[in-house]
Amino acid sequence: MDTGWIAPAWQGFGLGAGLIIAIGAQNAYVLKLGLSRTHVFPVTTFCFLADALLIAAGAAGMGTLVASNPTLTLIAGIGGAAFLFFYGLRAFRLALKPGTLKAGGNGGGQGGLGAALGVAAALTFLNPHVYLDTVVLLGSIAGQYPPNERIVFGTGAAVASAVWFYGLGFGATLLAPVFARPRAWQVLDASIGCVMWGIAFALVRGLVA
Repeated sequence: MDTGWIAPAWQGFGLGAGLIIAIGAQNAYVLKLGLSRTHVFPVTTFCFLADALLIAAGAAGMGTLVASNPTLTLIAGIGGAAFLFFYGLRAFRLALKPGTLKAGGNGGGQGGLGAALGVAAALTFLNPHVYLDTVVLLGSIAGQYPPNERIVFGTGAAVASAVWFYGLGFGATLLAPVFARPRAWQVLDASIGCVMWGIAFALVRGLVA
């Protein structure tokens, strides 16, 4: 049985999860809708599909461009490792000063489906970090894999997005009390830091091998 797909799948899943899971407006909005049990499925599906589309664009376009040029591959590998190192460092710093995610307030479940999707679209596509994380970073790293493994890597990242958004939306009533405590975010940020540094190490090891 060919098990060569396992490593890129898990790396894609781990990197995708590390980039998606963060205290931010999009996640707070999904959590708020989850608490009010309003438009949860369509909004979480939209967020997942938007991520999957951007990841696919990065893996197919940017990944192919990087893979066709050894110099770009080297630059992308070094740049990606450096970005992941500092992203992990940022996560560890956040773990030392944990925040909270509160979904209270009015308006979480108000408005129709169109309005809810409009807000989700704005929070997704008007955030420049979305493009950096999916198209540039994930696409560049995916480009270092052979074509078949590149698809597996992108699929792993997309699965991480689906798990997070559906889990956050439908598990909101369980997650909200947990993540209202700084300690929970402290553990989560530390875990994200470990994932980022682990993948950065793997990238550097692949470049020097």
